[in-house]
Amino acid sequence: MIPGSATRAGTEALARHAACAPGHYSDFLNQHLKLSSLGVGTFPGAATDAVDVAYTGIVARALLSGINVIDTAAHYRYGRSARAVGEGLRRAFAAGVTREQVYVIAKGGFLCFDDGPPDNLDAWFETRVARKGLGTREDLGGMHCLAPGYIAAQIDELREATGLETLDAFLIDQPEVHVPRLGKEELNRRLQTVFAVCEQAVRQDKIRSYGIATFDAFRVETDHALFQSLPSLLGLAENAARLVQRDGQARHHFRVIQLPFNQAMNEGFTRFSQATGQGNVASTLQAAHQLKLFVIGSHGLAKGVLATQCADVLRGALPDLANDAQRALQFNRSTPGLGVSLTGISAAAHLDDLLAVAARPPLVRETYLGLYRRADDAG
Repeated sequence: MIPGSATRAGTEALARHAACAPGHYSDFLNQHLKLSSLGVGTFPGAATDAVDVAYTGIVARALLSGINVIDTAAHYRYGRSARAVGEGLRRAFAAGVTREQVYVIAKGGFLCFDDGPPDNLDAWFETRVARKGLGTREDLGGMHCLAPGYIAAQIDELREATGLETLDAFLIDQPEVHVPRLGKEELNRRLQTVFAVCEQAVRQDKIRSYGIATFDAFRVETDHALFQSLPSLLGLAENAARLVQRDGQARHHFRVIQLPFNQAMNEGFTRFSQATGQGNVASTLQAAHQLKLFVIGSHGLAKGVLATQCADVLRGALPDLANDAQRALQFNRSTPGLGVSLTGISAAAHLDDLLAVAARPPLVRETYLGLYRRADDAG
């Protein structure tokens, strides 16, 4: 397996020499990394050999072109995406990219089937999870398993699939799916146990940091059942670190959050729902900055919808961009407080749009904020 992880020296070297515009790289606050404002996601596409080959080429070409953030998950395309990422990484490394220049995010929690959903989920779970001591039916919420053993096993499976000795970040994917079954209090108790698994994985050099990826939890109102408080999550991580390290002063490694962000799902920037403990209520992006968390946006093109259905205000403000996909990407990556905007890309032609945007500077803050004012005026 390939040793190492993203480093300050490696990512800064990439930022200096890549053919990307000024402002393209974001600063990962505590870890002093330079990460590309646009990243490649690996969710879309059929579970076929042809799409595997496409992803391998996309990942390699993106890395060679200055995009240094790649996102995958254990269950994406029944595990094929993570393996394709691994092949793409090996191809890029062979062409001169170094491990220290690349930031790889891997997510776990959802069940990973071999070739598709099994005919008998109970039998599959009994054979693949319960008998191995990785979890029980009580840990299962739909297709999501929030068991410490299962999460630990997925970390190892993702390391093997990508060929990386150390993952830069491991995220628990959408733990809020358990809220209707468990309630918030019980979910958080179980999250602390899973965070302890992640803290142990950091100590074993299997991951560098961890966090959670959500669909709803950081976008809904404070009183919504699925809402998650950033300070509360950090408290759980702190408790987990102290338990694992047996040190009352231990520092946790919860450093990353991921949420959908695009022009139609902009609540992370516009909805003030997070009490930071510093005397104010802030948006998720603002609170994350104050709490020194790095924010990654998912669903950059809303599963392709925004590639052809861009808001009129963006078309008017960005007429020099080639298409709606580029306008949407430029909007996302220009958002203050959003470190990286991910876009799922399974066709090589779509990577062209991402690289075209990377070759331009992000919008300046006043221009970006002006888009909201223009949208309000139009409304």
